[in-house]
Amino acid sequence: MSRIISASLCALFVFAIGSTDASAANAAAGKAVYDASCVTCHKTGLMGAPKLGDKAAWAPRIKKGNAVLVSNATKGFKGAVGMMPPKGGNAKLTDVQIADAVAYMIK
Repeated sequence: MSRIISASLCALFVFAIGSTDASAANAAAGKAVYDASCVTCHKTGLMGAPKLGDKAAWAPRIKKGNAVLVSNATKGFKGAVGMMPPKGGNAKLTDVQIADAVAYMIK
């Protein structure tokens, strides 16, 4: 029985290390996408974009859930406050890159 518990704990430890590495990779990838494609609007608030780090502006958006944020960023969105062109105007971005950038901006 103790072997099973030991093996389980080892597996959880390895998984946790792998998850941390993956999270760090996604954060780095998200920052790279942000720097290359999102910064123009999300640094200055152009077209009503919530600024990076502006927790008050991001809060109602975050409340809608990550899936909605990623969908709006991927497909485009026009709201009462502003608009988001599909893929931030960079059609070459993949859905994964968009999701990484969203995760970076809402952290």
